[in-house]
Amino acid sequence: MAVWGKQGLGWMVAGVVMTAASLWASDTPPAESERPPLKHVPSANCGACHQEIFLQWSNSMHAKSTALTDPIHGAVYRMEAGDPSEEGVTHKVTKSFPACLQCHAPIAARDKTTKLDAKPMYAEGVNCVACHTMTHFKGVQGEDGKPQLGASAYDYSKDSLQGPEGAFHGKQPIPAPGGGAEPKVNAFPHQARSALFKSSEICLGCHQTMVNPQKVAVCTIGDLLLGKEVKETKVKGKEVKETRDVVAPTCQSCHMPVLNGFASHEILGGHDPEKVRKSVALTLVAREDDGKIAAAITLKNTLLHTMPNSAPFRNMVLKVTALNDKGEVVWSNFKENPDKEDPQAFLILKLLNNEGQPVMPPQATKIGPDSRLKPGEKRVLNYSLPASGVKSVRAELFYNLITKPMMEKLGEQLPEELKKPALVGRADAVL
Repeated sequence: MAVWGKQGLGWMVAGVVMTAASLWASDTPPAESERPPLKHVPSANCGACHQEIFLQWSNSMHAKSTALTDPIHGAVYRMEAGDPSEEGVTHKVTKSFPACLQCHAPIAARDKTTKLDAKPMYAEGVNCVACHTMTHFKGVQGEDGKPQLGASAYDYSKDSLQGPEGAFHGKQPIPAPGGGAEPKVNAFPHQARSALFKSSEICLGCHQTMVNPQKVAVCTIGDLLLGKEVKETKVKGKEVKETRDVVAPTCQSCHMPVLNGFASHEILGGHDPEKVRKSVALTLVAREDDGKIAAAITLKNTLLHTMPNSAPFRNMVLKVTALNDKGEVVWSNFKENPDKEDPQAFLILKLLNNEGQPVMPPQATKIGPDSRLKPGEKRVLNYSLPASGVKSVRAELFYNLITKPMMEKLGEQLPEELKKPALVGRADAVL
C-alpha cells in the first residue's frame, strides 16, 4: 500500500455494496418518483454492480478529496474558509462561496452548499456521478473572461449516466469486473461520450489551471498535456517561442491504465510513491581527479508535464552524500535547508507575496522562480567534493507533499505520515 493514499476498506466496503444492491441493481427498477436526482446517487449504489471499480475508487484520492477526508486540503480549507460541516461558509477574502469546493466537493458545489456532511455524496468528493454525468467541457474561462473551474467547467445530464462506451438500459447483462454478467436492471439510462471521456478534457476542469483569490494561477499542468509544445529559440539574439501541435497521451493513459478491460479508478498520482518513482530517472557518474571528486547527477523527467506537478507546495529534494569505507557520511550537499544551502537541489514552483516572500497558495500575489523539471527535460547537476576518505557517492531523490514552512503553519492538523519525504530515486557510485 502507498504511504500517503491508499487505505484498504476490506469487508466494510463489501457490506456497503451488498446493501446498495437491494435498490439499484434489482430485478425491478425503482419508480421514477422514488428516485433521487441523479447527482444525489451515492457511489455505493454504483458499486452494487461495478464492485471492483468501486473498490478502486474507494482507495483513491478522488474519494478522499473533501475537507472532511483530505488532511492537507482540510487544514487549508479551515484556515481560508471555515468549518466544512457548517452551512453558509464563505471564503474569508472573497466573501463568496468557496471556489475550492468546485473541485474538492463538486456535488456540493453544484448544490451550492457548504455543509459537506449533510448528504453522503457531498462527503464523497469526486464520486461516480460527479464525473459520469458530465456531457461537455466548456473550458476553464467563461465568455466574460472569468474563471469557471471544477464543476462549473462542465455541462451535465440530469437523467442519464455518461461514459466512454455507454450501456443498455433495462434488463440487460451488465459486465462488472469480478461480478459476472447476471441480468440486472439499470436504474438510469447510459449514454456514450467517447470524445469527452477518452480525452484529457474530462480531467482539465480541475487539473488545468486553478487561480487563488488574487487571480494568481497556483495550479497548472502545462501546455504539452494539452497537445501543444512550446519551444524557445533565438532569432538574431532575441528569444522567440514557437508552438506546435504534438500527439500527446491523455491523462487517463497514465493515471487510469486499463486493467482487466476496464480503466483503473485508483487514479494514482503524487500520493503514491511508486507512481512518483516512475516519473524521474536518476543516474550518477563520479570520478576522482587531483584530490577532488567530480560527480554528475542526471535527472530525466519521463512525463509530459512538469515534475513535481499539481499543487505548488509539492517539491523534490536531491540529497548528495559522500561515504567512507564504513558507510558513514563525510560530506553532503546540504545540512538543513536545501533551498538556501544548495538551491539547484530543490525543485519547486515558488509563490510569492508583494514583498517577494514565499507564501502559501491562497496568499500568493505573483509567481516566483520555477525550478521544476519541464516536460521531458534532462537536467545535469554537477558537484565537486573532497576525495579524502571517500569510498562512494550516493544520490537520493525525495518527494514531499508539502513544504516545511507549510508543515509548521498547519501544525498538528496534519498526520505525521504526510510530513515524511518519500524516497523516489537512488543511485550509487563506488570509487
